[in-house]
Amino acid sequence: MRGRTSAVVALAVTAALMAAPAAASSCDTRPIQTALKALEKIGAGITVTVKSPRCGVWNGGVGLADRKTGRKVAGDEHSRIGSNTKTWTATVVLQLVGEGKITLDDTVEQYLPGLIRTENYDGRTITIRQLLQHTSGLPDYLSAPFWEDEEAHRWDHIEPLQTVQQALPLPPPERTPSGFAYSNTNYNLAGLIVAKVTGRSIDTEIDQRIVKRLGLCETSWPGDRTTIPKPDLRGYVRDGRRWADKTEWNTSEADASGALISTGADTTAFWTALLTGKLLAPAQLAAMKQTIPDDYGQDYGLGVEGYRFASGLVAWGHSGSMASGHKFRNAVTEDGRRAVTLLIGADSFNSDKVQAIMGNLLRDLR
Repeated sequence: MRGRTSAVVALAVTAALMAAPAAASSCDTRPIQTALKALEKIGAGITVTVKSPRCGVWNGGVGLADRKTGRKVAGDEHSRIGSNTKTWTATVVLQLVGEGKITLDDTVEQYLPGLIRTENYDGRTITIRQLLQHTSGLPDYLSAPFWEDEEAHRWDHIEPLQTVQQALPLPPPERTPSGFAYSNTNYNLAGLIVAKVTGRSIDTEIDQRIVKRLGLCETSWPGDRTTIPKPDLRGYVRDGRRWADKTEWNTSEADASGALISTGADTTAFWTALLTGKLLAPAQLAAMKQTIPDDYGQDYGLGVEGYRFASGLVAWGHSGSMASGHKFRNAVTEDGRRAVTLLIGADSFNSDKVQAIMGNLLRDLR
């Protein structure tokens, strides 16, 4: 069944590329075809969005969006984008910096007085910049005993303030020499600060400042909604020898650190706008791209990951992962002219191979 599905998808992809208005004589679709064939071997339903100067924006994919019904990936599916949400949150924070409403060196204490005062953590010494760059030294709330069985809280409504409170009793995390320690707590705190400054929740600010501004009609904040808008990319988690569908999930706890739902086309439009200066002034965009080494030896700025591919190509993006089985990968060139976005409906796959496929495709796009 899987081999037959792959063959059908490949034919459909070829037809779509040939029919696309952007696919003029100057558009070389061979790099996309090569990447799709490689992605078929990953064994997951993957929505693929590609942007290049000659081919424009193309949406397609490989595999099954729904294993139960046999529905194939078409390219317009909605999915949870997980921690890619952090870039959207960081963008809002940096817009507020540009408006003079906050500074990156302001402390958590200035906006949330008394919230962080423990033996190990002090909000008077933690800055907004440190939250966005994961150098605050705060632990990840997902390391709390409460989350040892995530399935037990699959349907729970959890406020972002609760996640901060879950993190504070934990011991300090292990940090890199640069001070980096990835923590979802940082971004839920950033969301709380945005709400304090603007009087509106982070989801409202993202909606008004980014989603509506760019006309991203397929991007949404789920709140307590456990379903994903149709057409959806189902999320699967490996359970022994079988795949368990975990798509329905209350992700309210993820909040500013990972709650957004979107499509490949919308996220590509967001990243293109971001890197071409349509969302941030030059000073704030430059601040976002000032990086330090993270725990993988890669570059991390303010809510953005810097990628250095084997080919020597440099790109930006931010990976995402959710307990519902949804994964997100993207890479965009510095000038925003070339982009690859993947929505992946499985929690288990060869991540290094996927990253290599993305790098090769980004390098070869014209």
